[in-house]
Amino acid sequence: MQRTITLKRHAALVDDMANRLGVDLEQKIMEGHMTFDALDDVVLACTGCANPGECERWLGENKSAEATPEYCRNSDVFARLKTGRHA
Repeated sequence: MQRTITLKRHAALVDDMANRLGVDLEQKIMEGHMTFDALDDVVLACTGCANPGECERWLGENKSAEATPEYCRNSDVFARLKTGRHA
């Protein structure tokens, strides 16, 4: 049960981060810039973050952003998706 809660929390963080950066993950998948497996990997990487509470605060304070916070384990993935490259 705890694993499910953790995955849901981090899936929401990934989705919220993408939204703040102006990245539509569903659209990126439909365009072939990302696969569902790659999205799973992004969520799993997020679960290894030591700062999920700080991330939630950052997301609450930033309705849009050019880049992720420096501690984000998926900064490179989001940067590639923002520029239209593959994840």
